[in-house]
Amino acid sequence: MADADPTKTDTQSTAPEGKTAHVVFTPSGRSGDFAIGTPILQAARHLGVDLDSVCGGRGICGRCQITPSVGDFSKFQIKSKAENISPMNAVEERYRSKRSMKADRRLGCSSTIQGDLVIDIPADSQVHKQVVRKRAEVRSIEINPVVRLHYVEVEEPDMHHPSGDLERLEQALYEQWGLTVDHADLSVIQILQKALRKGEWKITAAVRNEHELIYVWPGFHDKIFGCAIDVGSTTMSVHLTNLQTGDVVTSVGAMNPQIRFGEDLMSRVSYVMMNPGGEVEMTKAVRESLGYLIGQAAVEAKVHPTEILELVMVGNPIMHHLLLGIDPTELGWAPFALATNQSLEVLASELDLKGKTNPGARVYFLPCVAGHVGADAAGVALAEGPQLREEVTLVVDVGTNAEIILGNKDRLLACSSPTGPALEGAQISSGQRAAPGAIERVRIDPETLEPRFKVIGSDLWSNEAGFAEASKKIGVTGICGSGIIEVLAEMFLAGLITEDGIIDGGTASRTDRILGEGRTFSYILHRGEPEIRVTQADVRAIQLAKGALYAGAQLLIDKLGKPVERIVLAGAFGSHIDAKYAMVLGLIPDCPLDMVASVGNAAGTGARIALLNRHSREEIKQIVSGIEKIETAVEPRFQEHFVGAMAFPHKTAPFPNLEKVITLPPKKSAHSSNDDGETGGRRRRRRC
Repeated sequence: MADADPTKTDTQSTAPEGKTAHVVFTPSGRSGDFAIGTPILQAARHLGVDLDSVCGGRGICGRCQITPSVGDFSKFQIKSKAENISPMNAVEERYRSKRSMKADRRLGCSSTIQGDLVIDIPADSQVHKQVVRKRAEVRSIEINPVVRLHYVEVEEPDMHHPSGDLERLEQALYEQWGLTVDHADLSVIQILQKALRKGEWKITAAVRNEHELIYVWPGFHDKIFGCAIDVGSTTMSVHLTNLQTGDVVTSVGAMNPQIRFGEDLMSRVSYVMMNPGGEVEMTKAVRESLGYLIGQAAVEAKVHPTEILELVMVGNPIMHHLLLGIDPTELGWAPFALATNQSLEVLASELDLKGKTNPGARVYFLPCVAGHVGADAAGVALAEGPQLREEVTLVVDVGTNAEIILGNKDRLLACSSPTGPALEGAQISSGQRAAPGAIERVRIDPETLEPRFKVIGSDLWSNEAGFAEASKKIGVTGICGSGIIEVLAEMFLAGLITEDGIIDGGTASRTDRILGEGRTFSYILHRGEPEIRVTQADVRAIQLAKGALYAGAQLLIDKLGKPVERIVLAGAFGSHIDAKYAMVLGLIPDCPLDMVASVGNAAGTGARIALLNRHSREEIKQIVSGIEKIETAVEPRFQEHFVGAMAFPHKTAPFPNLEKVITLPPKKSAHSSNDDGETGGRRRRRRC
């Protein structure tokens, strides 16, 4: 039968001779002629239609639900009638009564073709379900995990036809699912016989890569999970994910326990250099924490460890090496050689995760780019897709070690910058991690120089009625990364800080919040217990961090030879900072503010994509192989860019886009301050 739809694939059924019916599946448009009485699931498989099933057509799992359409479909030249599908049978009635099913739906494995039909496959019945992420314009996640469940009925052993239980299971998988299993883990063989007999020769098999048998459950089992894991130098996060729906069932996080060996990456490498065997201590610490987080996630989601069969890891190269038990010393000096920058697959048990996951669970590590640009940068690229865009995009994963990607579909470059932990609240006098009670938003009146702020855990500003009562339980405990960015930007805009980053003691005549501290000054943000001040050392710490970040980005811009058209701020810190204030301080280059976006933990999202879609693993290999790595440590212009970037927002670079939306303060004359932070205001105070 002719069909005007170009997406349709006509296929003649191989059913026996006799009366046939024409069947069209939507939304794919695939169609064919099938013998009356053909199960709809069988017809769908014959045409390659995306219709899910775990139980193999036994009416147990309910994943093959379809919706028969009724009407005259001129597009397909077909009349689809209600009587052209078999009546509801006992299997469907049982499933509907026990598991529930929408009134207009049927089970594809139990319903049969009785005449011409148009059949719709709902999104939740498709094998390759589409889970649209927050930034849908960039990409979506197609659910096609590397591990799948298959329910089979295995032939019982027979004295006349001797064969092993494993061989008969492999035969059943081939006959019922078309899978050729050529590898089985020892842990599976050890439990196989008991599982088969307990399930009365019905079993659910977990098959990886369509040929590796990694676990079995007696009878029917339909739950399978994985973990997308981001191991950062400061924090670690685990996202427990349903591999069949793509839903994140729970997310947990913790501080990386390696902090006790050093706050930044190079200090941890130095620890190993000065303490032979130190890498073993750090590996043990991070693995123990990871195991705890996976266990915590499983308990919260009520998931049994055996149901966790796949893990995907991202992290910077030093975290990557330490988690794998590799000495990171070579990353401590040029040429910063990785043990390997390829993707890796290891057993979870090899990372001391025995008992936290399924015995057959594998851990997949995304490839590293090179040097200090790791698998987390690969995850960011996979999640945000700058390689798919026309406009030049700057992606900054802000953390203790900032990883920067610049480019578009024509060319990608990457580097890392040692920003240190200051941007996350560490190395700041009143700094703390983002937690209830931490100041996260700040505004300073340019006339009175009085501040107001918000703390995490309260929606009220500090000058609003009810703030004291609302914040009584959580208190005002410190200032987190986004708060320190905003208070410094507001101080700069109000004239409390010069463009060179010096707290101007001359403003003490206008406010009693400016106090002398030896040869420098500080600004009191919060009076009370504890008193929260912004010190000259705090300003310097942020200058050093933002200078390194900007310098790294500018190096890439120099190499690419094109201006930035779009900026993406990634990482937990990047998702909370205000783009305007980040640009006021010169944390990022000038760009239209409406083209600056925060995307949260993009590295973790990249890990989740690789967890849910097997083909993305090959995609990220191709992306990484095309990224040009720039090593800031050996670039002669890095120091030049760094010095210029120490100023707010920059010593020489113009910020025309920023100046369209905000008035930057006039530059103060050079003689108004000196290098040690002593200002004209300070000298006047001495003469009094």
